[in-house]
Amino acid sequence: MQHDTQTLLLELFVIFVAAKLGGELFERLKMPAVLGEILAGVIFGPYSLSWVIPSSTVLSIAELGAIFLLFTVGLETRPKDLLKLGREATGVALGGIALPFAFGFGYMMLGKHPLHESTFVAAAMVATSVGITARVLRDLDALNTIAAKIILGAAVIDDIIGMILLAFVVGLASAGGVQWLWLIVIIAAAAGFTIFMLFVAPRVMRRVSPNIGRLSTHNPQLILALTICLGLSVAAEKIGLAAIIGAFFAGLTFSDFSPRWNLQPRVEAINEFLAPFFFFTMGARLDLRVLSPDLLVSAAVICLLAIVAKILGCGLPVMGRGRETAMQVGVGMTPRGEVGLIVALIGLQMNMISPSAYAIVIFMTGTTTLFAPPVLRILFNRRAALPAKSPSAAQLEAIADLRPGIAAAGAEGVKSDSE
Repeated sequence: MQHDTQTLLLELFVIFVAAKLGGELFERLKMPAVLGEILAGVIFGPYSLSWVIPSSTVLSIAELGAIFLLFTVGLETRPKDLLKLGREATGVALGGIALPFAFGFGYMMLGKHPLHESTFVAAAMVATSVGITARVLRDLDALNTIAAKIILGAAVIDDIIGMILLAFVVGLASAGGVQWLWLIVIIAAAAGFTIFMLFVAPRVMRRVSPNIGRLSTHNPQLILALTICLGLSVAAEKIGLAAIIGAFFAGLTFSDFSPRWNLQPRVEAINEFLAPFFFFTMGARLDLRVLSPDLLVSAAVICLLAIVAKILGCGLPVMGRGRETAMQVGVGMTPRGEVGLIVALIGLQMNMISPSAYAIVIFMTGTTTLFAPPVLRILFNRRAALPAKSPSAAQLEAIADLRPGIAAAGAEGVKSDSE
């Protein structure tokens, strides 16, 4: 037992230090820290230097890191802001599902791959890993932008529909076929969970919040927030959704109370410790050696289609907000991350996809995950660097004409106050 504990502690030490050093290096290069943490996993993971071969315990800690990352993001996102952009977020999510699935399925079928293999690869292209984008947006202090709110809302919808699609694909590929009743139950549970968390949970918290401070335990608000985070993560898993969706909704529930209860810095401290394990293990799962020269062309085409389909499918629904916002939303939805890996792993375990198709999905997942962070930084920094528009001559003249009236009105107001 002692040996196992020492091995685990050493493993955690190496991962944490490597991830943080990688993040620091990339920060100094003016690139997102998350990219350095992922590449640290690629370099020190089992497929390169083999310094760290993540155990099941480490992978569980990494999943916990993803949960707290999305909980932190939820704390910074108010439900009313998300609901204001609900229609646009839904359009982005639907476009980000339909186009990648069509592109992936069409290309695989043109390559004469089996129907079930084409379906699994296409389903893997649908997924979105909000964890990558959320970390980059937080590093850029851009979570309050319109693009970030649309991305977060769309990613939640995308994950919910993606999980339902995965259930459908698994049922389609299995011998028993699709269990329609089970699928309908999942859809109903997912819809009910989402509606409850957006409309009912915030009202419940407003009623309960005055009594929380009366508890005798230390930091009662933080303890309640952590309890709800873990509980909703379990509930989301139980109804067939991803745990990170439950964590995100938990953050939304407490977002209105976060400033008053000082939740943000305390949860952020937990997140700073756990998140590097999540990103390191994502990089550690990427094995570039499985790609033979014959597969590189197919993998490159799938990667290109995966990126272009998300940018077009997610960007076009918000084109009315400008090309810059559309590009930010499209690129922000491109990382496939752990959801794509899960789809590919299920397909491999069910013997529904070949090792070569699995390698293509792994390469696509890694490429899209590495593609988004630096491009997002460029897009958001470009917007921040744009000079403010100078007022025209006509506008200056109109302001000059208004000044006497404004001054007179101010003097009149002061006079009346003194009287």
